[in-house]
Amino acid sequence: MLVLHYTGMPDAPSAINWLANPESKVSAHYVVTEDGQVIRMVDEGKRAWHAGRAHWRGITDVNSASVGIEIVNPGHEFGYRPFPEEQMSALIPLVSDIVDRHAIPRANIVGHSDVAPARKQDPGELFDWQRLARVRLALPIPNGRLIDPYWSDGAFLLALERFGYDISDGRAATTAFQRRWRTHTIDGVIDGECRALLLALLLDRDAGRAR
Repeated sequence: MLVLHYTGMPDAPSAINWLANPESKVSAHYVVTEDGQVIRMVDEGKRAWHAGRAHWRGITDVNSASVGIEIVNPGHEFGYRPFPEEQMSALIPLVSDIVDRHAIPRANIVGHSDVAPARKQDPGELFDWQRLARVRLALPIPNGRLIDPYWSDGAFLLALERFGYDISDGRAATTAFQRRWRTHTIDGVIDGECRALLLALLLDRDAGRAR
């Protein structure tokens, strides 16, 4: 797996120092700064403590099964803002290299909020997932004719679990889904658009189009 984060700290030096400090008990394999520097913090062959309590597609020890990238951004607490061009331009080849080395499928390139919906919001709704999707480094947001399957809320959550999310907190899982796939409204409420998007994602995956 590949997990993308934002640093959620006021500036890059603070984030890098914190990630390098053993007392913090957090780490990541890479940091990408806003001006496009890529800093390797932990060798990819070693475990980094970036995901915390997390779950994706039945994997509960995400740290041992993933590479983690911290993208410098103050986050929702310190003035969340779009990710600059220099940063995205540096991130894409880094992600591409990691994916090639470890044969990571697109469905397992995720955000921290995807694997820890009750705790995390990063990299957040301003992160340009569609840019990664255009170069096949993430799943695209479904478009075209979407069909609402009219699932009950319980059925939606079961489908969300089938896709990969931890649904122990249903509202948090729905919010995380929206933060990734339906960014214009993030309210944790299951509606027809959410159902239709999830159905399309599952159909694509089952048809082998999500690899």
